[in-house]
Amino acid sequence: MTTVLIVEDDPINLKVFSKILTKRGGLNVIGTENVDEVLKVANSGVTKVVLMDVSLSNSYYDGEPVDGIKITQLLKANPLTQDIPVVLITAHAMEGDRENFLNLSGADGYITKPIINQDEFVREVKTFITGEWKLQEKDY
Repeated sequence: MTTVLIVEDDPINLKVFSKILTKRGGLNVIGTENVDEVLKVANSGVTKVVLMDVSLSNSYYDGEPVDGIKITQLLKANPLTQDIPVVLITAHAMEGDRENFLNLSGADGYITKPIINQDEFVREVKTFITGEWKLQEKDY
């Protein structure tokens, strides 16, 4: 079964995303906001896509607080994890946020919260798993 890693600090959002992806998408989900665990799971080769919350309130790396932008930079800088698609998932939806966050992080995609259309959410996540997103890259 295909595994999605969700990096999310809100337990309700994590539960909702997990339920949507498992029930509607038939996907396996690992959820955490612990940076060491994120890096371990990503390095293991188990996950096919990472859904990364931009604003994380309880995530630390080397004793310093980090957000989803920094964790994405770490993943993209590591040769073992650089090719795993990272999709930012955030409530930041102001004009320019998408472009700014994608440029800062090096992430591959951007989904805004709240998730309104669950089927579209599953379809979009699956395009990152299958590699279809590379064929239909959008101008962000």
